[in-house]
Amino acid sequence: MQKLLGVWLAGSLALQAADLALVGARIYPAPDALPIKYGTVLIHDGRIVSVLEGAPKSAVKPIDCKGFVITAGFWNCHVHFSEPKWEDARILAAKQLRDHVRDMFTQWGFTTVFDTGSILDNTKAIARRIEAGEFPGPMILSAGEPFTSPNATPYYLAPLKLPELETAEQATALARTRLDDGADAIKIFQGAWISPEKLVPMPADRVKAVAAVAHSRGKLLLAHPSDAANLATAIDGGVDVLTHLVENPGDLDDGTVTAIQKHGMAVIPTLQLFSRNRNLEKLLGQLAALSEAGVPILFGTDVGFLTDYDPAREYQLMDRAGLNFPQVLASLTTAPAARYGFSQHKGRVAAGMDADLVVLGSDPAEEVSAWTDVRYAIRKGAVIYAKAQ
Repeated sequence: MQKLLGVWLAGSLALQAADLALVGARIYPAPDALPIKYGTVLIHDGRIVSVLEGAPKSAVKPIDCKGFVITAGFWNCHVHFSEPKWEDARILAAKQLRDHVRDMFTQWGFTTVFDTGSILDNTKAIARRIEAGEFPGPMILSAGEPFTSPNATPYYLAPLKLPELETAEQATALARTRLDDGADAIKIFQGAWISPEKLVPMPADRVKAVAAVAHSRGKLLLAHPSDAANLATAIDGGVDVLTHLVENPGDLDDGTVTAIQKHGMAVIPTLQLFSRNRNLEKLLGQLAALSEAGVPILFGTDVGFLTDYDPAREYQLMDRAGLNFPQVLASLTTAPAARYGFSQHKGRVAAGMDADLVVLGSDPAEEVSAWTDVRYAIRKGAVIYAKAQ
């Protein structure tokens, strides 16, 4: 018998069940768990069968991970499938989509992504083709097109015109339709920049109307608040996830931080987006204050709006804000899995969990650059990315 994390199984039984073994790695089972210095992950039928110390005597399809690090698969909670290259996803060649998905997500270890703004039908087509096995990729969740106030499509999205919420009654109807169409959440521009100097808020009655519909269906409301006044409306209106830090003025008072924590909100920093913002230091302090208060931090890069797909800068800025290795790991794994209702299946390296895993060539607990040193990305036990040797 061998001692396994999560369950006790005879070694022979585990090996018979496994059809893939990741052997010899340093394993971080979860942000709050002690690492296994030299261990093996055994996988069968898309799930983790066991996590054990040492190496098995034999295994089906072993991958030598000696000197590598294994964590749960990463989430990117703020992405967009809005670049022209994604258009007509139903009929695009599978190889073309595979290459796009690799460049944007899988080579960085993302096994689950949340699209916070794109054409829902098109993004769902990409997701369906991945799930049908046409090409490898992450699990894709989507909110579809964000809602905004009348005449308040953000200037940086022109010439696009977003759906507008003119009354609370209309907001209710549009939110219901969006969820009927298969959206996994709803996003609003609670504060929309219609020019670099002018911000248009969303009235509180519309925020509450959309939140009521989302929550009645067991879905979340995501919002871009933009400033402190719109953040107050978000808190009062029932928003669940802030898709950015509050970029103007950049700092939050202690009472607001407490209110965010009390209302159970989560925050996606998107620091790379703001890396040239004059308030960057305040934003780093804002992230530190939110994290210290126990507000769930969800990793997200706004990739797709940003055309630099490399998330290295995001990791560097999170480190600069003072987030330690377990906190960053949580933002990539357990925090989003819990926020979006997948904690029973994703976010940890443990028996019974989906075999969504990242194999890193170096240890991010020692060096922040290691977060992007991805050697393998694995989803449901299948290798969806392998770095060329």
